[in-house]
Amino acid sequence: MEDDNVIWFWLGWPAGYADFLRIFDDDSPLLAPPTPVSSSAMAVGMIERVGQRTNNMLAVWGDFAIFVARTFMWIFAGGLRPKNLRLLLPQFFEVGVKSVPVVAVTGAFIGMVMAVESITQFKAIGQEERMGSVINVSVVKQIGPVLAAVMLSGRVGGALTAELGTMNVTEQLDALRVMGSDPIRYLVVPRFLACVFLTPILTIYSDLLGVLGGWLVSVKSLGVSDGAYWLNSAMGVDNWQIFEGIFKSVFFGGAIGLISCYKGFTCGSGASGVGRACTEAFVTSFLAIIVMNFFFAGIAKEWYTALFGMRSMFG
Repeated sequence: MEDDNVIWFWLGWPAGYADFLRIFDDDSPLLAPPTPVSSSAMAVGMIERVGQRTNNMLAVWGDFAIFVARTFMWIFAGGLRPKNLRLLLPQFFEVGVKSVPVVAVTGAFIGMVMAVESITQFKAIGQEERMGSVINVSVVKQIGPVLAAVMLSGRVGGALTAELGTMNVTEQLDALRVMGSDPIRYLVVPRFLACVFLTPILTIYSDLLGVLGGWLVSVKSLGVSDGAYWLNSAMGVDNWQIFEGIFKSVFFGGAIGLISCYKGFTCGSGASGVGRACTEAFVTSFLAIIVMNFFFAGIAKEWYTALFGMRSMFG
């Protein structure tokens, strides 16, 4: 029997063969049915979880609102003074100059793709010369600003979150507070202003390359008439649609700057916390851009109709 117990011990059951068989007794606690949970207890638990998550969400929104309010307070308290340009210029280079290749490739190829996808439908109705109207309106009004902002949220937003998150993890933000300096004033305000000022400029650059990309494929590759392409583009695109896209991009850039800096300031500890903060910053910025674009599209449509009435892009 002792040898049997040794064998059962090495098999993972130290109590022996007799105890193993005792599992299958009718009065074994392992075979007893689970204790039923009342429906009222389940309902209370679900309500508690919903309430806790709602409370946590409201707390996060409150912290973000305070963060935004402090950022704008420092902007109006002297963030645009000439002496603060030394803080803005490096961020202009990081946000603007380094983002040019990404925005250029994105804008050019989206115009090309739209031309390739549109030619079949326009040829089916004999209106391929009017492709310029649809392609250019789509680029300058919707696709250009949105895609430029999304690419910036991935490149610039991730970089800002990683930089500030690393400073938070290494306690550099606490060191600034100990020295009597507000980290929002010296770290957040320059990055936020750089995003606000340069996102419209990058959007214009993306729109220009998108228009040229659509023209290059339509005229040089698909055989659309050059003069008719630009004539219909001029008829379909007016100043309102151009400035609508640029106006939206200002708010897109502000959302990217605020969300990315906030995620960096509130990231968890360690490398994993910084990585999660970068992911959350991109996803949140992307959702904010999409939601804002929807509301801007509705508002701009109502204003345009009220000012100019209904107008077709085909003249």
